[in-house]
Amino acid sequence: MSDTRSASYVMSVSIIGILFFIFGFVTWLNGTLIPFLKLACDLHSDAQALLVTFAFYMAYFFLAIPSSMILEKTGFKNGMSLGLFVMAIGALVFIPAATGRSFPLFLSGLFIQGMGLSLLQTASNPYISVIGPIESAASRISIMGICNKVAGAISPLILGAIVLEGATEIEQKISSTTDLAQRSGLLQDLSHRVILPYGIMAAVLVLLAVMIRYSSLPEIETGDEGDQTDRGKTSILQFPHLLLGAICIFIYVGAEVMAGDVITLYGKSIGISLDDAKNFTSYTLRSMVIGYIIGIFAIPKYLSQARALTWSAITGLLLATLAFVSEGYTSIVFIALLGFANALMWPAIFPLAIEGLGKFTKIGSAILIMGIAGGAIVPQIYARLSETLGPPAAFYIIMVPTYLYILYYALKGHLVGRRA
Repeated sequence: MSDTRSASYVMSVSIIGILFFIFGFVTWLNGTLIPFLKLACDLHSDAQALLVTFAFYMAYFFLAIPSSMILEKTGFKNGMSLGLFVMAIGALVFIPAATGRSFPLFLSGLFIQGMGLSLLQTASNPYISVIGPIESAASRISIMGICNKVAGAISPLILGAIVLEGATEIEQKISSTTDLAQRSGLLQDLSHRVILPYGIMAAVLVLLAVMIRYSSLPEIETGDEGDQTDRGKTSILQFPHLLLGAICIFIYVGAEVMAGDVITLYGKSIGISLDDAKNFTSYTLRSMVIGYIIGIFAIPKYLSQARALTWSAITGLLLATLAFVSEGYTSIVFIALLGFANALMWPAIFPLAIEGLGKFTKIGSAILIMGIAGGAIVPQIYARLSETLGPPAAFYIIMVPTYLYILYYALKGHLVGRRA
């Protein structure tokens, strides 16, 4: 590779790394928003609070295919810029939502942010996968994952320090106040805490959108990428390894959200104070960063993408079981360590699923991005099950089948339709 091409490659990877940092920062704010909005909007159940993840992640389901169509018109770079603008709009919606203490408006802002992220993810994931050799795609995505999860580890600490400062004391004041006007004032003051951080976020997103639009990020063509197994294929439905991969993404993202976002509510449900539980998401993401670092050095030199996925699924099964048979903070530790098990799953599943799609890469990527809706559905299933079975049993019943399917995809599923 010439010096010019090498410099261009490094610049492109760096720009995409910045975008993945933004993905992580915005996405993992949900772990803090869930308990915050439950308190500020006076919600009465975990199922209501988990509509935060439902609104955010369902946007991927509805917008992934349209995002693919938009990218066909705009190209990758302009599509990424547009996605950042849409995210900025979603952040601005938080201002009237906080002023009116309107939970539906908060959910609307989250859905709009999910729309922008859907466009960004549909563009950036195949971009980073095909910008270099497909065999090392998981290593590149692991680098992106570090950018994503470092941001994710930071963002709940920052937002938590702003909006949930003295959370236990505030919670006690609200629950003990009998004067309706005073109670409403406390809730209003709490709600207003999100205005400044989300206003700043909107400004930063607009600035980044302009920078990406006028950056040197090169356009790429995916029509001839892959191993040309797309020859003779007329429909994306003729790639069963992709469709099985979309299911894998769906349940994997559900597992990731369970370990990263639901962990706060889980901690509260077993008697841990909100002042402590508000930081649990950050612990999960720190363990994910460790997993990504291992992925950078191990894939593909020591581990193939499929083998890395295999060991990740086995580790997930073990940790989920240990979380179930443990209690208190020990259980929380094992749930947080699921971040380590989950770290290499997206970097492995995505390239395995789009390998060989050729001219179908963009639409294939969109279908995989639709699978992110697992982050909307799985926590809702957990909320319903936990009401009758209790949080530990509900968590275990969801996570074990999830990791078993991921293990199947690692061993057999990614080969379906690709070998005689």
